[in-house]
Amino acid sequence: MKTFVSAAQLIDGTGAAPVRNPLLEIENGRIVKTHAEGAGRPAPSEGRILDYPGATILPGLIDTHVHLNLPGTGPTLEEAMREGHEVMTATSMGSAAQALGAGITTVRDLGAFGTTSFAARRALQLGYGKGAKVIACGQPITITGGHCWQMGGEADGVENLRRKVRELCRDTADFIKVMGSGGGTIGTKSWLPSFTLEEMRAIVDEAHRNGRRVTVHCLCAQSITIAIEAGADQIEHANFLVDAAGRQEYEPKIVDRLAEAGIPVTTTLVVYVASVFHYRSLQRDLTPSEQAAIDRWTIRADETVDYLERMTRAGVRFVAGTDAGWRFTPFDTLILELEIMAKGGHSGLAAIAAATGVAAEVIGADDIGTLAPGRAADVLVVKGDPLTDLDALRDPLLILQDGRPQHITGRENLSPTARAKPL
Repeated sequence: MKTFVSAAQLIDGTGAAPVRNPLLEIENGRIVKTHAEGAGRPAPSEGRILDYPGATILPGLIDTHVHLNLPGTGPTLEEAMREGHEVMTATSMGSAAQALGAGITTVRDLGAFGTTSFAARRALQLGYGKGAKVIACGQPITITGGHCWQMGGEADGVENLRRKVRELCRDTADFIKVMGSGGGTIGTKSWLPSFTLEEMRAIVDEAHRNGRRVTVHCLCAQSITIAIEAGADQIEHANFLVDAAGRQEYEPKIVDRLAEAGIPVTTTLVVYVASVFHYRSLQRDLTPSEQAAIDRWTIRADETVDYLERMTRAGVRFVAGTDAGWRFTPFDTLILELEIMAKGGHSGLAAIAAATGVAAEVIGADDIGTLAPGRAADVLVVKGDPLTDLDALRDPLLILQDGRPQHITGRENLSPTARAKPL
């Protein structure tokens, strides 16, 4: 039986202007067609009609950067990784469920312990739970003792790195993630690159030979340069840290190279705002270290919004990702991420595209992201007009995944962080 969804407007995810008074036709879990007003529209008797006056239809959202193993409730990476793989798999299922309840129908996991993200991906495919679809890299490749080494992806030297890529492909990785610099893992140096150019080229070459894209975590300028020269497909964060104190120095020449290479960047802006929100929400006096954390993350949040705007003007393309799971970042905060992108100069339409059609294109997910004929019927219907105010995305009326209605969390059940506003 066909399903038809009608509303005041439809945003197809490509960045095109909205379709007014549309009728979206769905059959067998697939998009059939978007019908405009006028002659030739199907009659109500031809199938079930779901009518949402004054609402907006758009594709299900895609969060391109999450860590399903991590709960997003405060534990450090080191604390979370001390749990057994059974707990990590269960945590991944719960994380995917929280995302789906907020209209995020697909998440891309950027690093998990062992094969736990693959297990969660398969369990959801088999219908053993409800949650966002999972695209997963498995273990992120990192140097010995490097960022997220606890997940099992350590490898050094050209031949060992090629072998690691092959192992991940054997284990059904959808893509390859590389820790191009240190990060939040204790003892790593986020202001220095982790791999040589020769090593990074070996990773990219082996991944491409096996039909996988490569995305690289980069928190310093030199790691961005290495990723560009090695031919990486995407960069996560694209920060410009220069020392252990967390100082950044924006480098326009590297940004120009990034734009010229056409390599897109994942935003991950909300993770800084989420940390500030957490500390500010504590119902007690803050310790000196907690106040220092607020000061540090507030500066980083302001810097990243400024860099987003400057890099966009330079021609760098962005997709939306939250880094959900990391410290205090829940899995329902993608809408806040889009609002921060709007603060950094993106229009509402561009921000939505960065979490739908553009995101799908960049990560190679050809079956989702737009409401084009033949694609999976991952559909979100929200109250009002998100192009006027992205806050409307917090009021879902309908969530379809492969054409099937899913549980709706609703604004009142979103995490406090997901209901927060940009700093």
